[in-house]
Amino acid sequence: MKTKSIKYRTGYKHQLAETYSLKTPIKPTNNIETEFVDLDKTGLITIKTGYAWDGVSGPVVDTSKNIRASLVHDSLYQLMRKRKLTPRKKYKDKADRLFRTIAKQDGVAGVVAQAYYEVLKKLGNPSTDPKNARKILEAP
Repeated sequence: MKTKSIKYRTGYKHQLAETYSLKTPIKPTNNIETEFVDLDKTGLITIKTGYAWDGVSGPVVDTSKNIRASLVHDSLYQLMRKRKLTPRKKYKDKADRLFRTIAKQDGVAGVVAQAYYEVLKKLGNPSTDPKNARKILEAP
């Protein structure tokens, strides 16, 4: 069956080529399962092949030292935007701290990782708000 238009979202720079899992300190009350991200009650996050994310925000350049942190952080923020990981106030700071931890593990200097955390803490709220979920566009 052929359709006239496509539906899509914009704003992504990266796409995960292989499923990635990590034990996190973020433990929801119930298991969360979505098309691209699962988070179980033990804190195990599984980000599935094909997941798309925009990398580190702002003027920061994506590098091998911050890209894994951005993947996990963006997926957690997405779960908050989709109202899967609630309440946002309970989980946002944990997600921001996890970004800092992963960045440091991957070689980001402690002072830089702390600066990332401070910016996320101060400016990250809109990215967790469901009203800021990416819109579905249609073409033509």
